[in-house]
Amino acid sequence: MRIIKCKGKNLLKKELKGAYKFFIKEANDNPKSKGYGLIRDKSILAPEIASIASVGYGLGALVIGVERKWISFPKAYERANKTLDTIMNHVEGENGFFYHFVNMETAKREWNCEVSIIDTGIFICGAILVGEYFKGKVKEKANQLYKNVNWNWYRNERTNQFYMGYTPEKGFFGHWDMYAEQLMLYVLGVASPTFPVQATMYDDFKKPVTDYKEIKNILYTYCGTLFTYQYSHAWIDFRNREDQNQIDWFRNSVKATLANREYCIENSEKFKTFHENSWGLTACVGPKGYSGEFGAMPALSELKGNDGTVSPSGVAGSIVFTPELSMEALEYYYNHFPKLWGKYGLKDAYNLDYGKPWYAKECIGIDKGISMIMIENYLTGLIWKYFMKNEWIQKGLKELHIMPKSKEAERV
Repeated sequence: MRIIKCKGKNLLKKELKGAYKFFIKEANDNPKSKGYGLIRDKSILAPEIASIASVGYGLGALVIGVERKWISFPKAYERANKTLDTIMNHVEGENGFFYHFVNMETAKREWNCEVSIIDTGIFICGAILVGEYFKGKVKEKANQLYKNVNWNWYRNERTNQFYMGYTPEKGFFGHWDMYAEQLMLYVLGVASPTFPVQATMYDDFKKPVTDYKEIKNILYTYCGTLFTYQYSHAWIDFRNREDQNQIDWFRNSVKATLANREYCIENSEKFKTFHENSWGLTACVGPKGYSGEFGAMPALSELKGNDGTVSPSGVAGSIVFTPELSMEALEYYYNHFPKLWGKYGLKDAYNLDYGKPWYAKECIGIDKGISMIMIENYLTGLIWKYFMKNEWIQKGLKELHIMPKSKEAERV
């Protein structure tokens, strides 16, 4: 396959359109199905499985599609409205939270998976977004879905931390005990008009800080995987904000992204795939299957999961943090590896260290989703614009004291 060279904003728009197509084409569009509006977790494997997080990103795709005239407002409104009906009436869950994976047709639980707080959070963010954009019945239903979430049910009273998962068979397990992708949960939780949690939950998770090479004071996560620095930022505009301890989450993601790239440069002799234009280590599918252990320093883990796999979503999802460096990497992927490009844009990952060059056949909903939302935010700020209009998001940020910086602080 021959690909005509493309770069800059033209390439970003090309990738944006490809990601948008994933959420349109990989959705259940049968109006008679109980699973209408559900979106596949992956484009090829397990076609019967939907991801609740994919649905959240897919709602974002509808807003982008209307603004870019890829879909009409009435059609997108109807799709958003009926998708929220599906979630309210058919998707299985507990206390307002939903199972991570459900059947595309029946909306019932699959794979004995967990009732997922983070995937529900991503979905709720998507619902809030379409509520602000489409208004009317869509907003009414989005509001109700948010009000249904009993955040306290998912809270460990002893540690004052959210659990990581719950299944009926095993009960609750794990804890969000340190910084990762869960910032959105505290904003949503403290602002809940029905089941609010205390703002102290935001204070009671660990926030380890260290340096990496010349990059100072990085507040880092378990294995340095980039999605943890991206997901909450897709929806919440943390730019020029800081909390009462002067934590600037946006600036921190900039530093973590730069560290991720530096790690790949430093380890370019160990892995052929890694170098200055091939970086962005994040959770993705690799030659041996999906892994959340692809990551960079700084990290608490020993990074034993790295095998040379790189995902384009790592740099695409960081386009708002490192625009020039991300752009250079995306141009490199597109213009040098035709096999990495498919009907939904850049595929999930590639690896030059696994015998002969390996290219993912898959596209994964959460990876296309973070790429799509962040590219749109970089180009127009569209998602941030509407999401930040929501009264509860504004209340949540205020409750957590994540407030706009003073003009003097911005200059420092």
